[in-house]
Amino acid sequence: KMAHHGMMPQQMAKNAQQNVHLLASLSNESGRSKRADSMNDVQCSEGLVSALQTSADSVATESVASAMSGSLNSKLGQESISSGKRSRSPSKSYCSSSSTSTDHGTFGRDVESRGQSHKEAFSASRHEDPPLLNGETVQASSRDVTYICPYTGPTRGVLTVTNYKLYFRSIDRDPQFILDVPLGMVSRIEKVGGARSSGENSYGIELFCRDMRNLRFAHKQENHSRRSVFEKLMQFAFPITHGLQLFGFHLQEEYPVNGWALYEQVAEFKRQGLPTEGWRITKINENYEVCDSYPAVWAVPAAASDEDLRMVASFRSRNRLPVLSWIHPESQATITRTSQPLVGVAGKRCREDEKYIQYIMDANAQSHKIFIFDARPSVNAVANKAKGGGYESEDAYQNAELVFLGIHNIHVMRESLRKLKELCFPTFDDFRWLSNLEATHWLDHIRSVLSGALRVVDKVENNKTSVLVHCSDGWDRTSQLTGLSMLMLDPYYRTLEGFEILVEKEWLSFGHKFKHRLGHGEDRHSDADRSPIFHQFIDCVWQVTQQFETAFEFNENFLITILDHQSSCLFGTFLANSEKERVKEEIKLKTKSLWSYINGKKENFINPRYYPTKHVLFPLASMRHISLWLNYYCRWNPRMRPQEPIQLRFEELVVLKSQLEKRRDELQKEFIAKTNRSMSSSMISPSVLG
Repeated sequence: KMAHHGMMPQQMAKNAQQNVHLLASLSNESGRSKRADSMNDVQCSEGLVSALQTSADSVATESVASAMSGSLNSKLGQESISSGKRSRSPSKSYCSSSSTSTDHGTFGRDVESRGQSHKEAFSASRHEDPPLLNGETVQASSRDVTYICPYTGPTRGVLTVTNYKLYFRSIDRDPQFILDVPLGMVSRIEKVGGARSSGENSYGIELFCRDMRNLRFAHKQENHSRRSVFEKLMQFAFPITHGLQLFGFHLQEEYPVNGWALYEQVAEFKRQGLPTEGWRITKINENYEVCDSYPAVWAVPAAASDEDLRMVASFRSRNRLPVLSWIHPESQATITRTSQPLVGVAGKRCREDEKYIQYIMDANAQSHKIFIFDARPSVNAVANKAKGGGYESEDAYQNAELVFLGIHNIHVMRESLRKLKELCFPTFDDFRWLSNLEATHWLDHIRSVLSGALRVVDKVENNKTSVLVHCSDGWDRTSQLTGLSMLMLDPYYRTLEGFEILVEKEWLSFGHKFKHRLGHGEDRHSDADRSPIFHQFIDCVWQVTQQFETAFEFNENFLITILDHQSSCLFGTFLANSEKERVKEEIKLKTKSLWSYINGKKENFINPRYYPTKHVLFPLASMRHISLWLNYYCRWNPRMRPQEPIQLRFEELVVLKSQLEKRRDELQKEFIAKTNRSMSSSMISPSVLG
């Protein structure tokens, strides 16, 4: 009813708070009156929790509506308001250039002194140094620099470069405008104009960022400040190129939670019910000698010997032999992952590999068939034969059915995201929005990945058939498919902790090349290895959360935070290309985990509408049910932002929900105690009463 009557999120939160006070008042009155009925109180509390769920649903509705109804009014001048307080929290220093970005989970999550007037904030922070993290140092600073904002126009200020971020503070605006951008986000830096450039703001620096925006700053030639700023930006945006370490190795923050202890391979296998009669856990790769891009611990068919494993590995690209990702707790149908077989043009066969696939099939007593899902378009798979790769022949692999999923390669995805960035930033053509969006093909690719994952889920859940998934090398599209299918099949991965383990397991431990795909610290923006594969996976996860809004413990802010920090280089979680490289570089010893930060601030990342369920999710993968993630791709555009602080409302609802559930539990205990006393009184014998 609240949603239908158009109630705003602030009013709903206020009403919920009033309900809490009313509930407490009713409880006190109940204690004073012997005629009060405790059961009514319990029902009242449960009703309020239900009403809170409705409130949260209404907030979500408001979020979607407001995201599309923005205007270029007062929001244009509010890209950031400084609280004027020095901070050493990553969430404060690692912030965005948008005050409303906190509504939908970008960098600047902690906002202090909300009651302070804009004038007080402006004067208090005008002369302060930029907020620094422990381990962060100022490298260069230039006054009288102009930021060319594509929405509000030029603004003068002070530009500071640290070993972690670019920090710009305006000196001509009230409230103050602030840009706080991690240098890890920068993919390219260019000088604009030369010594002979004329015209206002024609001489400066432009930064091209991975978070869907570009930043341009104008310098005055007579100040001779551009060179020093440019050199420091190049040095610390691309430290690997300049022989330096990434900032994550310098961060000295302490967190109450150790995120590195979250994922333990054997413990996760045991959670899945392993070992079983058909599957065993092996540490044959403990020193990464069999496959240097695989984890140290595997689950493999119990019938396969260690020698079988080595033989099969030699027949698979990069030695990435089939190993277990997930096993169904009831049917024992499995999801295994691998890379393409090295059949080549001659169509070579490997008896050990064929026998090994039969072992996987035999470990599932529910089915005598296996589906091999090749993520590639069939044309690409055939072309790989010329390079020594290829695909499985159904003649060689008995009872196996090969299916091509038609998901394009890293180069196609990179170009698609480039077009999407051009569409979303800085401005867009409102009249051609839909046709221009279609021309990027980004949503087509999202649909292809989701559709492929759904086919895996269908075979495992409905057909009780085991599946084998691979692409070319098995570390890009394969991770997308196994990760998404496991998310749909297993409710544990839909919790906040479970999703973190899913990322650790299917992406990090199985060797997705984050270093190469993101180009951490390297000045090679045109590198052909770069591609938004993990980014695309997170987008697919967001699509599923939109269709099953109560099935996930985490919220949108959680997903955006992960995307932002995969590039920030603030944490060690996404550094390097494989588990072997992380062990060699001692990343767990020398850096902090992103999960340490997130799990220490869980209240910022919890979905207030979460309702645990064991159901398997079957999202619709048709284009009618897939949409552009506006709160991520268009978050810098004031016209595309939600006009209400939705994330803050969600956080308030999480607190209120917790309070109401606690009070409900208290009332239930009171009711049970009263019932027990009443039953005890009725059981007293008449002789005792006499």
